[in-house]
Amino acid sequence: MEGIVFNIQKFSIHDGPGIRTTVFLKGCPLHCKWCANPESQSPHIQIIRDDDLCIHCHHCQKICPKQAILEDLNITSACDGCLTCVNECPVHALSYEGKKMSVEDVVKICLQDRDFYEESGGGVTISGGEGMMQPPFVKALVTALKEEHIHVAIETTGYASEQVFQELAPLFDLLLFDVKHYDDAKHQEGTGVTHQLIDTNMRYAIAHHIPLLARIPVIPGFNDSLEDAEGLAAYLLSCQIDKVQLLPFHQMGENKYAKLHRNYAYTNVKAYHEEDLEEYANLFRKQGVNAFFHTEKS
Repeated sequence: MEGIVFNIQKFSIHDGPGIRTTVFLKGCPLHCKWCANPESQSPHIQIIRDDDLCIHCHHCQKICPKQAILEDLNITSACDGCLTCVNECPVHALSYEGKKMSVEDVVKICLQDRDFYEESGGGVTISGGEGMMQPPFVKALVTALKEEHIHVAIETTGYASEQVFQELAPLFDLLLFDVKHYDDAKHQEGTGVTHQLIDTNMRYAIAHHIPLLARIPVIPGFNDSLEDAEGLAAYLLSCQIDKVQLLPFHQMGENKYAKLHRNYAYTNVKAYHEEDLEEYANLFRKQGVNAFFHTEKS
């Protein structure tokens, strides 16, 4: 069983309890305008060209076995990620995001830090992209980790078919469940998908007592107004959720867009810090929702 992984990050402290290893999987059905991992959105292995290094020799175009590289050096969907171009670029201007890994290989890496998990109450977190975009691989990976008695969490948008969600969600010890917006039209404007399926899946998890932590990425111009906070708090309470983690907007993914030859919608938009959002957080607290940031204990 293989999946496409684009990063495995050790010693993560913000992706669930304790010290964790976060396994980032390729593929996401959402296309959030502020996404910090735009390389995660495509489910395929992606070739990245560094324009500062490229000498436009067209060697990559000539040797591509799938003829997936055009005259302007853009790469088409015919690319199957064979990496011939990356391996033979004479100036090393090409790199790639994502690689095929077996369940056994991922588990082996994760188990290297078993002692840290046990000492800190940590474990492994599946992330993305959307952690449920590769269902057979995820199911096999979580099953293997649970056989090793590892705590397993998932960072999820909640946007998966009801069948997939109901099959995978109960396998996890914790769902780190993003809530972007309560308004359907606004949600689609910012992420490219509506909120209805997400709402259905979140209510399913709550009804079936699957441990869940709601998290709100607070994004300028999207869900950062006090009116948004009030509406989000009311929505969470309607779902019987009384605790939420606020994730202030940051710019850490901006440079990735240039490498992917994509425009970034939040260029020059100021990042948020916790102190910027105290009034926002207090609106949740006044309505009975314990709002906290990543440096606080829930």
